[in-house]
Amino acid sequence: MQTPLPLIALATWSLAATVSAQDSATPVVAEAVRSTAARAATNFIAAAEEMPADKYGFKPTPGQMSFGDVIGHMAAGNDALCSSIGGVAPPKRSAVGAQKAKLVARLRETFQFCESALAKVNDSRLGENVSYFGQDASRAQVMVAAAEEWAGHYSQLAVYLRLNGLLPPTARR
Repeated sequence: MQTPLPLIALATWSLAATVSAQDSATPVVAEAVRSTAARAATNFIAAAEEMPADKYGFKPTPGQMSFGDVIGHMAAGNDALCSSIGGVAPPKRSAVGAQKAKLVARLRETFQFCESALAKVNDSRLGENVSYFGQDASRAQVMVAAAEEWAGHYSQLAVYLRLNGLLPPTARR
């Protein structure tokens, strides 16, 4: 059974407050986000590879993003979120279009960027304000937001895969 995301967010906030009060250099929260990012990378890339190229335009309803749009959205989101958390400039990237191979490659690039941007993050600066899509937010808030984005959009991809008769990576034994 998976833990609901609001409980994870509350636990992360509580943990951040506890760590901050004790030893702010302990990388407990930062390590949890790095681990979550690594798991998200594995799951997103596997899902992106699982969907056939001719289904990248699939959307369950006209008002929803296509499968390929979700992959592109997450790639852009990774650069924005991880640069904010890591305190580094986001990479300048050219558009890749809607082709599966290019979107999967871009997704990989952005998760590699996340890995390097998050590598030096520790818990001593969780309360610092960083830019979050033009707003000020604590680094801890952006870390939780990144985990929410990864979980929410992966579940979206999992539904898209199932609607196309495919088993999502996390549902495999």
